[in-house]
Amino acid sequence: MAEDPTPACAAIEYVGYSSELQLPSAIQLIENDLSEPYSIYTYRYFIHNWPSLCFLAMDGQRCVGVIICKLDQHRERKRGYIAMLAVAKEYRKRAIGTTLVQMAIRAMKEQDADEVVLETEYTNLGALALYQRLGFIKDKRLYRYYLNGVDAFRLKLFCKTMVSD
Repeated sequence: MAEDPTPACAAIEYVGYSSELQLPSAIQLIENDLSEPYSIYTYRYFIHNWPSLCFLAMDGQRCVGVIICKLDQHRERKRGYIAMLAVAKEYRKRAIGTTLVQMAIRAMKEQDADEVVLETEYTNLGALALYQRLGFIKDKRLYRYYLNGVDAFRLKLFCKTMVSD
């Protein structure tokens, strides 16, 4: 019988961003997972301005999931934005991404967010399913949005009307 490559079901600990020492492992995870290249300044822009909206999933000392978000004014609304979500491939299908998104939404709601938006590749069926399960709706298709030429969907969650406490 083949050995299961999935890591043992040790408890995953979810922590808020608290130190620049966490940044390299978060960057490595995102770079392995997302199609867009980001500079260190992009990461620092989000993490230094909205540290309370960045969360990590840890398996011991290893970062196995990360979400990086922001919240600011957009027209007359407070808009949350999920900039980056990544989960290590061997840790997927364990609700880590769902838990990180739920933590981020909860934190944004506590800061009075009216809505949360994000973009994802229109071919990323796993991400689309995750966000739709959480109540996000497709807002619009963004043609050739990513540097690799792939289209994106902008997804939106209305916090005041669509998210229960």
